[in-house]
Amino acid sequence: MGTALDILKDFPPQTHADWLAAVEKELKGKPFDKTLIKKTYEGIDIQPMYFMHDLEGLPQADTLPGQAPFLRGVTASGSVVNPWSIAQEITLADPTDFNHAALIDLGRGQNGLNVVFDRATLQGQNPDQAATEDVGKDGLSMATLADAGTAFADIDLTAYNCRFFCGESGIAPAALIVALLEEQGKTAKELKDCLAVDPLATLAVEGRLACSLGETYDRLAQLTLWAVDQAPELRTIAVNVDAYQNSGGNAVQEIAFALATGVAYIRALQERGLDIDAICQRMFFGFSIGADFFMEIAKFRAARMSWCQVVQSFGGNEESQKMRIHARTSRWNKTEVDPWVNLLRVSTEAFSGIAGGVDSLHVGPFDEIFRTPNEFSRRIARNVQIVLKEEGHFDKVTDPAGGCWYVEKITAQLAEKAWKTFQDIEAGGGMAGMLEQGGPQADVAAVASQRAKNVATRTDRFVGTNMYPNLLEKRLPVEPFDHAAFQTKRSSQVHEFAAAANKEACAEALTAVRSGCNAVSGAVVGAAIRAARSGATLGEIAAALRAGNGAPPAAQPLALHRGSEPFERIRRTTEAFAARTGGFPKLFLINMGPIPQHKARADFSTAFFNVGAFETIGNNGFADVDEAVRAALASGAKAMVICSTDATYPDIVPPLAQQLKAADPGIMLILAGFPKEHIEAFRAAGVDAFLHVRVNALDLLTQLQKHLEVTA
Repeated sequence: MGTALDILKDFPPQTHADWLAAVEKELKGKPFDKTLIKKTYEGIDIQPMYFMHDLEGLPQADTLPGQAPFLRGVTASGSVVNPWSIAQEITLADPTDFNHAALIDLGRGQNGLNVVFDRATLQGQNPDQAATEDVGKDGLSMATLADAGTAFADIDLTAYNCRFFCGESGIAPAALIVALLEEQGKTAKELKDCLAVDPLATLAVEGRLACSLGETYDRLAQLTLWAVDQAPELRTIAVNVDAYQNSGGNAVQEIAFALATGVAYIRALQERGLDIDAICQRMFFGFSIGADFFMEIAKFRAARMSWCQVVQSFGGNEESQKMRIHARTSRWNKTEVDPWVNLLRVSTEAFSGIAGGVDSLHVGPFDEIFRTPNEFSRRIARNVQIVLKEEGHFDKVTDPAGGCWYVEKITAQLAEKAWKTFQDIEAGGGMAGMLEQGGPQADVAAVASQRAKNVATRTDRFVGTNMYPNLLEKRLPVEPFDHAAFQTKRSSQVHEFAAAANKEACAEALTAVRSGCNAVSGAVVGAAIRAARSGATLGEIAAALRAGNGAPPAAQPLALHRGSEPFERIRRTTEAFAARTGGFPKLFLINMGPIPQHKARADFSTAFFNVGAFETIGNNGFADVDEAVRAALASGAKAMVICSTDATYPDIVPPLAQQLKAADPGIMLILAGFPKEHIEAFRAAGVDAFLHVRVNALDLLTQLQKHLEVTA
């Protein structure tokens, strides 16, 4: 038998200095900082390893779940007793279709109703009042009590956590929802979760509001005061910052803008007579979840900790210091090309959100960026959460990231940087003023520009789009939504409803709304509910609530976009060319020497050009320049890639390039590699471009499209 293992003797403890010495030996002179430290968009240096000493000076890491500053969650039990709400968005526009989808989804594992309204509803407009493209755009069209009855038929709204995001004002759609409850013999006291508004998010995304900021804050105060008395379990104040990430922003900006927006609402509502606890206990925060797995976990922890400090400074009690978070997976990193990869992306993002302690979660269906999700895509997205819960057992653990040296350290770094940005916003006059000046938008655009550069050079990768494309992909069908026909249908339904209403009772109720809209009181919400029950439409209630006090604010809207869009345009443009001409544009691979000599660069070149849907004409290699020139010219290709090794290029490239350009000056000649000492000589010989791992792929593919007349 062997000698028993003595752990302490055979595995002596190693210090941080021992580890550094071993690393430096392995690096063989390469700089530690440039080789092993990752730079993030948040300005945080990610170390290759973290150690116990990284927790020094971080007393919050020793707190327990449910304890201030709520780094580790707002409840002691985490998801064990009250797991996160599976709150998938349902975005079908027609009330009947919405109801059908909601009944299916709620019966198959979804336990939170997450209602997204179309742009017309959010703007307080009936279908016939709105722009055609806004009717049915991105959500449910709801303009009457009948619409609400149809959309929520056979759904007990009091049995679920219900999320209604109602735009910049919110009283009109809220009135329809509560009126429906009363028609069913229920009350708003039984509603749970949120029926909320967020004017600053609307200003950031749309660049405008329908009325002045002061008037918008009046409506927010009225809705909140009504909830204090009539709907104690309902949150009315939303702080949604997902648009900043979906415009290319980073986690520091998301946290800082959330803090600044929350503070703007606290101050505005305090000026209107609400106390800090009434305000904060009716507030929730909406974040997007990006692809940086650990950074996103840390983001939610840092946000809770920072918000606790904010509310403490206002004198809020412990319950008020708890940040309630709804999260949705990001849109920025999703792709229309090879969309099945989105299934993998949302899985890691959902993991981050749950590990970070969100209270409710939407996992985006893989096709949500280019069509209304169908029953299949909604089911798969919903099941991501259900699998994490039922099979991953995330509802059996409290704060799974707690104590992780890496997560705790970057949580503290995020919080520190976000707090500094928050202070800068406050010093600049607050979030509303900064949005009107364009500061947050410019900050986000600066990060988005960095991301765009890294995407173009494929430092940041979209699998299936700017790396590892699948040219055999069959595009998923997209059924175009006929907004004009839908507007006509919906307008007719609303007119039919209005014609049957009691005109006298409706007019009297709307008069009560108008007369009460200048008083900061919850009574005006009650009047709006009575108007809805009398037959007033959403547009009529919203119009009655507009007092016209002051000019609406204006701001530069955020540039919402997806990072993969430039590469998707290149791919689809080439495919459209192939559909017109009957074939994909081709490049000839001039493979020099035996297979081991050229294969690596030939494979790299093929994969690179496949990203733009270009075909490559391969071969087993040529023994000499003359043979290669004959084959290349015989191929008829107008673009060619020389593939061999740096060692052989000085002898091969000049004669090869000169002969090809002499025979056909219209050939675009690309060299696979970047031999620095020979670049100028090779250019002089006729090489037009160099293909290597650091090349701006977007620029080279665009240049190739123009050369091959795929684009003008």
